[in-house]
Amino acid sequence: MFQDSPIYDRLVAECGDVPAQVRREAERVTRELEVVLRPLHVPGLGPGPERPPHPGNGWQRTAMLPGPRPQ
Repeated sequence: MFQDSPIYDRLVAECGDVPAQVRREAERVTRELEVVLRPLHVPGLGPGPERPPHPGNGWQRTAMLPGPRPQ
């Protein structure tokens, strides 16, 4: 990627190959997420129960005001 770049070579010598480390870590996290987000399936039991859709806008939640919570 940075061929014949003495500045990059010096940075790698001083700090390590940070872009390569970040790339490996991103690939590791991607693999873990693929495992976690894979739908659950137990062999022999079929696809499992249907989950009702979450109300609202995905992960967005409304803010809670400070003070006592309504019951």
